[in-house]
Amino acid sequence: MANFPNSQGRKVVLAQVQTILDNKAYLSDIDGKIGDGDHGINMAKGFNLIKDRLGDKEVSLSEGLGLMGKTLMTEIGGSMGPIYGTFFIQMSLKSKDKPETDARLFGEMLKAARDGLEDLGGAKVGDKTLMDAVIPAQESYEQAVDAGASLQDALKKMAAAAEKGRDSTVDLVAKIGRSARLGERSRGVLDAGATSATLILQTFAKVLSE
Repeated sequence: MANFPNSQGRKVVLAQVQTILDNKAYLSDIDGKIGDGDHGINMAKGFNLIKDRLGDKEVSLSEGLGLMGKTLMTEIGGSMGPIYGTFFIQMSLKSKDKPETDARLFGEMLKAARDGLEDLGGAKVGDKTLMDAVIPAQESYEQAVDAGASLQDALKKMAAAAEKGRDSTVDLVAKIGRSARLGERSRGVLDAGATSATLILQTFAKVLSE
């Protein structure tokens, strides 16, 4: 299958917005079990603003991801604004001035996003955060591309690894963030950040393969 034309940034932004809005209640429900229950509300607020700021503009992939990152960085309260702001801004910078996204370029974008998050917070696999989804997703994607996978096949591996990582958070005790105060009581529930990160990665996998 063909590479993704970066002139179609609008399509990517709107797909991500729709995913978060569709899962607003689900994300808040998960968050409410060990957090303050506002993850879905805050994410939906930020992604609605992204939609408003996009308006009817056509944007490149880099411009669209940059718009997402800057909006989330400035408009979402708590820790998730800087986290997802960093995630999308780093992806935007890697895709700047590139006419299309092939398997290698998306790998560079994903690695930049992971590196930005690691610099920001220092969370690692096992801490019950979104990094339990992001790190295995990035590593699986990279391994697939190194083995010669197409963009679409590598994206499938990435999404599957994110889902597995998300599911692993049920058995983890939170070590970072507000839910860390609960200790053992944080076990038995999915992490909301790992869940929203998986939704975002699944959406990339779907829209970049269309």
